[in-house]
Amino acid sequence: MAEMVTLTIDGREINAPAGTTILEAATDANIYIPHLCSNEELAPYGACRLCMVEITQGERARLVASCIFEVADGLEVETNTERVLNVRKLVIELLLARNNKHPALRKIADELGVKETRFPVEQKGCILCGQCVRTCREVVGVSAIGFSGRGITRKVATPFMEFPPDCIACGSCVYVCPVQFIPMKEENGVRTIKGFDYPMQKCSKCGRYFAPKKQLEYFSKITNLPLEHFETCVGCR
Repeated sequence: MAEMVTLTIDGREINAPAGTTILEAATDANIYIPHLCSNEELAPYGACRLCMVEITQGERARLVASCIFEVADGLEVETNTERVLNVRKLVIELLLARNNKHPALRKIADELGVKETRFPVEQKGCILCGQCVRTCREVVGVSAIGFSGRGITRKVATPFMEFPPDCIACGSCVYVCPVQFIPMKEENGVRTIKGFDYPMQKCSKCGRYFAPKKQLEYFSKITNLPLEHFETCVGCR
């Protein structure tokens, strides 16, 4: 059984398992902390910085990202101090400069009282939360995409900006994106993700296109089952 630690969040005494992050402990206690890059299926990352909180240990107070900072006995956490809110307002303005239209960002901005960003709007769409890259690596296990460049040139990209040879077209990157930036469509037996086309498998029984062929090839590889096993859809098996 995990060792329990006791901390306070916004004046409330909270018990949480050792190794839990502040964000997890707050969420379990129904204390709201805004966040975009955190996902329970992924390792803590600390990219978006919207989840900043102010902690006090002994006589020292400082700001930390709650999604990557672990709880500790005697830790005092404040989620809505002036310092915290000022950082969150700055962060949401920077995010709005990349994507000033998405409802998820507008909702957080409204909660913080931010109407517009002071920074030039470039409408890049992607907010660099890294969920797509981490999901591809940690959950799917293929690492077909990654980050390219640094600073203002940083972006999510495929190797050498070419067709990603390891991509299995599962669409996990599409589903996990918090701002629905990655386009995907299916038409005439082809799934298209961000401009790249992947043929779909037609069910050998009902004739319905049901999954990308590369995804089924990957399943065959990791399960050691013959590819023929995956030529029928779930409904026809």
